[in-house]
Amino acid sequence: MASYKTIAKESEGFYKEKGSKFYAFAVPVSSEDEIKAFIAQKRKEHHQAVHVCSAFRLGAEHKVYRASDDGEPSNSAGPPILGQIQAFELTDVLIAVVRYYGGTNLGVGGLIAAYRTAAKEALENAQILVKEETESYEFSCTYAQMPGVMTFLKKEKVEILATTMDLKCHFSLTLIKSKAQAIKAQLYNL
Repeated sequence: MASYKTIAKESEGFYKEKGSKFYAFAVPVSSEDEIKAFIAQKRKEHHQAVHVCSAFRLGAEHKVYRASDDGEPSNSAGPPILGQIQAFELTDVLIAVVRYYGGTNLGVGGLIAAYRTAAKEALENAQILVKEETESYEFSCTYAQMPGVMTFLKKEKVEILATTMDLKCHFSLTLIKSKAQAIKAQLYNL
């Protein structure tokens, strides 16, 4: 069964070291546009912060990921944040860590520990979900077939994205990948 882990809703973490404050925000995301918008929002909300470092991973196959140090020394912020996403085996998640400088340099080791700890706390406070991969599917049926099709879709708990009623009934569905072949075959037989 193709499944993956993500978080249910936004969660937060906090870490303080030598006056510097690190506010971590973990949020479920599904696109890079959402990620850019969230980071822009945090920059606006925390306009006095020195850095908004982040990392994200998208897709059930974990192939799309990035980490940003946002001006911190190379690999001292983004990679430790991404490391926490990987350690929790999550995807479709963004963690943005807002840093307020406290007047004392932490050094690269101190920054790594601070960003990692803030990100870890945000994920420890998150509700983790296991989701199954889905695929989109479209099909049509006659009006006479529609009651049987609707009964079947309801029984199988298939998500209907859209319906159009013309000469025939057209459906756009979301199917769980592991069940998709069986459902498609049964729909064809109806």
